[in-house]
Amino acid sequence: MRLSDFFENLVESKPKGDIMKVLVAVDRDLESRLALRYACHLLEHFDAEVDAIHVKKDVGNIILEDFDIPFLKKDHKKKIDEHAKEVEAAIADACEMCLEGKVPCEPRILVGDPAEVIIREASDKDVDLIVLGCHRSSALREMLLGQVHNQVIHHSSRPVLIVRELRNIHRVLVAYSGSSCDQEALNFIGPMLLKKKPEITLMHVRDTDGQESQEFADACVLKGESALNKLEHQPQTKLIEGNVVEEVVREIVLNNYDLVVLGAQGFGKSGRFNILSDRSLQIIRRTTRPVLLYR
Repeated sequence: MRLSDFFENLVESKPKGDIMKVLVAVDRDLESRLALRYACHLLEHFDAEVDAIHVKKDVGNIILEDFDIPFLKKDHKKKIDEHAKEVEAAIADACEMCLEGKVPCEPRILVGDPAEVIIREASDKDVDLIVLGCHRSSALREMLLGQVHNQVIHHSSRPVLIVRELRNIHRVLVAYSGSSCDQEALNFIGPMLLKKKPEITLMHVRDTDGQESQEFADACVLKGESALNKLEHQPQTKLIEGNVVEEVVREIVLNNYDLVVLGAQGFGKSGRFNILSDRSLQIIRRTTRPVLLYR
């Protein structure tokens, strides 16, 4: 890419409307309720509305060990309905925090496959952000995020916020490659964080395995900094040489960040905009901090 082209046509923020639509998937577990509270905290100074949904299984599609046993199916339906009522009460409690922060929050119970329903609802409602809770500490976290999480982050065309712990947002790390996807991520989070005024660090890793020149890396950092300046933020910048995944994870571990922002194609090779890069996925798996994956 020519440097003369690099600074041209910075992507302008193009809000879909006056109000940001946010879909939060909630279950009975603590992590999903923390995700709702974190989303409400993130949005408390922003014009947004939250749709908090719980997806219960469709009993009609449940097969117990390949036997269609009526009384077992009836008992299973009762347990699912009881679980849904507990979740509905938990959502209502968590929504109170949103309402206290002047963020409208509507709890809903839906039926079907969780990942399919979340993706469909996000598309049908034209939401701007999907929020998912995830277990914070697990020896397995590098191997799996959970079936629902994997399906949503791979198949949804919407930004996804994955929350493993509740944190006040004071420090934000943006892992920035200079791609159009990362550029749009800046325009997405900039207005959202404006009133919170967190300390933002914009980090670019010059990959030692690639062929990126020092001149290009310097221009990339200036481009990201300029974009955030236009959005009324004054970011700190870091330019590091090394393995992208290792350096970003090290930065997250060594510094007390409350939110990490990644582009879905960040630091990946060019390709289809909706394809999740392997590097972004590795970073998500290797941190317990909240991560906003933009696409």
